[in-house]
Amino acid sequence: MSEIEASSDRVSSPPIQKKVPVRRFWSLSAILLTLIIAGAAGFVFTLNQPPKDFITPTSITIEPGTGVRTITAQLEDASIVSSAAFLYLILNIYFEPEAIKASTYIFEKPMTSFEVARQLVAGDFDSDLISFTHYEGERATHIAANAEQTLKNFDTAKFLERAIPLEGKLYPETYRIPETFTADELVDLMYQTFLTETEPIQEQIQAHPLTYNEILTLASILEREANTPESMKIISGILLGRMEAGMPLQADASIEYILDKPLKELTGEDLKVDSPYNTYTNRGLPPTPIGNP
Repeated sequence: MSEIEASSDRVSSPPIQKKVPVRRFWSLSAILLTLIIAGAAGFVFTLNQPPKDFITPTSITIEPGTGVRTITAQLEDASIVSSAAFLYLILNIYFEPEAIKASTYIFEKPMTSFEVARQLVAGDFDSDLISFTHYEGERATHIAANAEQTLKNFDTAKFLERAIPLEGKLYPETYRIPETFTADELVDLMYQTFLTETEPIQEQIQAHPLTYNEILTLASILEREANTPESMKIISGILLGRMEAGMPLQADASIEYILDKPLKELTGEDLKVDSPYNTYTNRGLPPTPIGNP
């Protein structure tokens, strides 16, 4: 055979193909599948955990005829579960959502979505909950007097120690709570409710020329001086005008706060009482809110 022919034979010979071992292919596939499963499990674990802003304790009322989607959305809005959609899936896959009973449920500690679903379906609610109403404009001392008559073993001194510095930030509402609710729990519930309810208007508050404390103080005066939204607007305009002109506000409600005396019983002599809360003898707003608007 000539050298040219030999060279031609070498060129035309097909290259040797290296095959990937079957075992290696399946190993890589197994690793990839494991990563996918781990990622999915981690995602599910995260959804199942209670929200970081879970308020303790939290109560929620489910009205008769409420749909499951509405219930799950309600629980997410209340920061009881992280995902309404995930809770909806749990209820439909693992439980009987039709078994959810209309009532008031109280969650005294953070719970996973599975635990919440189990409590709803089991009807694990406190049938002994009572209604405790904190009326608009009430001051901390009046809330304490009401709680002392309503709640078992209520520590009035402890409540006032924490509540008075929060005057103006204890949200007026009818709460469904156990009779054994403590002073600390009542303060926490009212204050956390205040934070939740005012969160949507924080930008408006920050943009207002009055400070946060001044807004609350003015609102607390309006709550005591006016009876309707219309009268509140009128009195608000009058008080803001007096503030701008550097005049005393002359709000009887501030005297009522000092003396703890009904407005209709105030006398001319009462208006001379020596106090920084006396808006007849001092210009501007009182140092703190005079109630909870």
